[in-house]
Amino acid sequence: MQQPRLRIGTRGSGLALAQAHEVQRRLMAAHGFAEAEIEIVVIRTSGDRIQDRPLSEAGGKGLFTKEIEEGLLDKSIDLAVHSMKDMPTVLPEGLTIAAMLPREDVRDAFISVKWASIDALPQGAIVGSSSLRRQAQLRRLRPDLQVITYRGNVETRLKKLADGVVDATLLAVAGLKRLGLADRITAVIPDDAMLPAVAQGAIGIECRFDDEDTTALLAPLNDA
Repeated sequence: MQQPRLRIGTRGSGLALAQAHEVQRRLMAAHGFAEAEIEIVVIRTSGDRIQDRPLSEAGGKGLFTKEIEEGLLDKSIDLAVHSMKDMPTVLPEGLTIAAMLPREDVRDAFISVKWASIDALPQGAIVGSSSLRRQAQLRRLRPDLQVITYRGNVETRLKKLADGVVDATLLAVAGLKRLGLADRITAVIPDDAMLPAVAQGAIGIECRFDDEDTTALLAPLNDA
């Protein structure tokens, strides 16, 4: 059995896997690798396991990267694919962001099966979001709404919306596009109405600082 030349570490959500496969395809195109030469390794993170409380109460952004970065440091994977908005400001010693893919749309999307926009929501409507940033800005725009914490991956949140748990939700346009779910967007929120997260829409590829071979392989993918 052919041994992989590269092992990509990623979370197991649909969006994370879509992003990892995009990196895999770009590496294959840049270097002529066969698919079997680039293994995708799914790593369950603390952020994936904690579903009973807001992440801000459990440790913040590093919850989605800690176990993956441990895999880089112990050399069980060669590179990691991240949504950059989930990354802490400071990387662990010995790791670096070696490449950035072309950035997607940075804006947030309003999604509802009943209402056309945030402005159209009736007083007291329930809007679900796991993002403190989105919650705060929505409360500023519409203090009459009920804004609740709403955990889960993109597919889970859309199912909860369809089941009537909430009247609307807010998600990143970039993630919906990467999942082929752009048709679920009811309205794109202008960035002067809702400021996007830092690095929203950006995919970064992390590797060991001293891994010159992997860094060289990633160089053609870098759009930064």
